[in-house]
Amino acid sequence: MRKLLLVFLLLPFALPAQELFVYTEPASNMASKSIGFRSKQLLQSKTAGGQAFFWQPELMWGISKKSMLHADIYLSDRMVKFRQEGWSLYYKYRFFSADDVHSHFRMAAFARVSANRYHVMDSAIDLEGMNSGYQGGLLATILKNKLALSAGASYIKAMDNTSEHPFKTTGYGNEAMSFTLSAGRLMLPVEYKDYDQVNWNLMVELLSQVNLLSKKTYVDLAPSLQWIIKSRMRVDIGYRFPLVNEIQRMADRGALLRLEYNIFNAY
Repeated sequence: MRKLLLVFLLLPFALPAQELFVYTEPASNMASKSIGFRSKQLLQSKTAGGQAFFWQPELMWGISKKSMLHADIYLSDRMVKFRQEGWSLYYKYRFFSADDVHSHFRMAAFARVSANRYHVMDSAIDLEGMNSGYQGGLLATILKNKLALSAGASYIKAMDNTSEHPFKTTGYGNEAMSFTLSAGRLMLPVEYKDYDQVNWNLMVELLSQVNLLSKKTYVDLAPSLQWIIKSRMRVDIGYRFPLVNEIQRMADRGALLRLEYNIFNAY
């Protein structure tokens, strides 16, 4: 594990970034008056064996240069058949920005509210497809030439999914803290000339959660590749796996594929 952590710390400086991370959000917002569409597919390994497929269509709205709103629907085949299981709303407000010619530093606050009807089995709290509840936190992102670094911290509270599926996990509470650390670097093109060039971005992210009652934690590492096409289309592929895994999760590792398309000046 120490070697993997060392790779995470050294990778951004050892490689010749785009501020668009795969597993986390940066402090920056999408363009004002833009609308975006995402389709995220997850194939995750169950702790009990087998595979679970998740599909997350998402609608994004750039309200202004400082605020944005995402609406997600969660579908999966965890039960006998593929079905819709929940939804969430994500709002982000950028409250600080210090911009320079080839760099900037930004900070933002975000909130998420989620509803889900799947029965609660896991001690980890996941508002993106598993649990009902709410989340609030802060993000800070710095961009310097081709390197982007971002960190986030948030409070999460899970609620009962339904009256038939309450949040009950032995020895664990329904409150947690989440911490993220992301690094990304623009690999290609070496020299940027026009919008027709495809951007190749390499990312690596640390994702962690600490249950406030049990003090148990998980820490995941998630390397990924990203392509930006004509500045409006985006393709992400990644793989997430645990470095520390003290909290029970139905799926503790898996592959991700996400497609995104943005319409600028949509209204």
